[in-house]
Amino acid sequence: MNPAAVSHIVILPAPGISHLIPFVEFAKLLVSQHNNFHVTCIIPNNGSPSQPTKAIVEALPTSIDAIFLPPVRFEDLPEGINPGIQIFLTVSRSLPSLRSVLESLLSKTHLAAFLTDLFGVDTFDVAKEFNIPSYIFFPSSASVFSLFLHIPKLDETVPCEFRDLPEPVIKIPGCVPIHAKDLPDPLQERKSEMYEWFLQTVKRFNSVDGIALNSFTEMEFGAVKALQDGAEAYNSPPVYPIGPIVQTGSSSEKDGSECLKWLDSQPRGSVLYVSFGSGGTLSGAQLSELALGLEMSGQKFLWVVRRPNDALAAAAYLSGQSQFDPSDVLPDGFLERTKGQGLVVPSWAPQTQILSHGATGGFITHCGWNSTLESVVLGVPLIAWPLFAEQKMTAVMLVEDVKVALRPKANENGLVGREEIAKVVKDLIEGEEGKRLGQRMRELKDAANRALSKDGSSTRALSELASKWANVEASKVE
Repeated sequence: MNPAAVSHIVILPAPGISHLIPFVEFAKLLVSQHNNFHVTCIIPNNGSPSQPTKAIVEALPTSIDAIFLPPVRFEDLPEGINPGIQIFLTVSRSLPSLRSVLESLLSKTHLAAFLTDLFGVDTFDVAKEFNIPSYIFFPSSASVFSLFLHIPKLDETVPCEFRDLPEPVIKIPGCVPIHAKDLPDPLQERKSEMYEWFLQTVKRFNSVDGIALNSFTEMEFGAVKALQDGAEAYNSPPVYPIGPIVQTGSSSEKDGSECLKWLDSQPRGSVLYVSFGSGGTLSGAQLSELALGLEMSGQKFLWVVRRPNDALAAAAYLSGQSQFDPSDVLPDGFLERTKGQGLVVPSWAPQTQILSHGATGGFITHCGWNSTLESVVLGVPLIAWPLFAEQKMTAVMLVEDVKVALRPKANENGLVGREEIAKVVKDLIEGEEGKRLGQRMRELKDAANRALSKDGSSTRALSELASKWANVEASKVE
């Protein structure tokens, strides 16, 4: 192939494996469908790369390079800083290193596009220095993106905290109404540093050349149509729904053999998979209630357990967790009593393999977008249990709009009790409501397959983007 015909793009995911995975999968999809592309993935971090991160990078095809930026230092920051601020600062403090990498790349090749996510908007200043077209790869839903575009207007027109509005409901074109209590975490305290960062971030969305959404029209028809029809009203750049982009295989498959062997011995559709993503953590009290609720339900379960944290729902997000003995954190006698009913594994399990297994009949999820899309692609109905970030808003969409999930009710103290857990689990695995959700999820799975087919809506959107980038490259070569 003539090197001049190759279009080279750069992607920069925010720190954290849940950001890295969709970016890498996006790059793999692009180069598999458009073989005249080469991708360089630039990875900022605040320490040594984790083993799962290294495994993902080592498995990349030859048309995708990875460059780890030197780790930034945080000795000047106080203990317990918000994880979102920590992610943002990791990127902003990496700008000098990013500039050096881009200079080096540009000495050898043209760059047709630069993509980052909402935590990386400061990098657009560097991309602009080198005249590289800038794009946001938004690895969440169209509904959440629509909300983000509305934040500057809400900030100007609402004088109080959003949750204190007389009618605490936020209406966004094409989306189900969202109660203020279900807005993303950064919007809950308008005087906070995180809110101010968030506001300044979303104000920059209209300065980029385009937005690639990890969603698909058939799942979020109203939100996507409103975005595409109302680009001028939003003052937003073109939107390209190119999802669902999910991890196509586990990076540590051999470590999941115990889970998969156990599933092999269970009846079809009988097992509830329970996992709160790569960073989600429950309080000690909630962990105990969940354990006792699963036991009370009488249903089969496969539970990925983490050490509880009473202060932070995202405690494991950046730090990860080392192996531990689950019996140290679970109610006395729980493991013995449920030996024939369930399997508990500490910290990690091969999620995509579990969700694709015939024995898996449902999934308690924190509603992270990666997990949500994996469930859709693999056709597994959900129990929505959001913890942080935009997850409550995603839960509302899954329950009220897409209708593929149940959501347990918390008590006045914010705790979901064991009786409520047992009821919702039984409803999903063996109740009529669970059957309806399962049928709806299977329909959505078929829609996802159609979107990703040769002439599907998402394939066409990705081709439109690729063509745009190839034209940029051609004009530079000429």
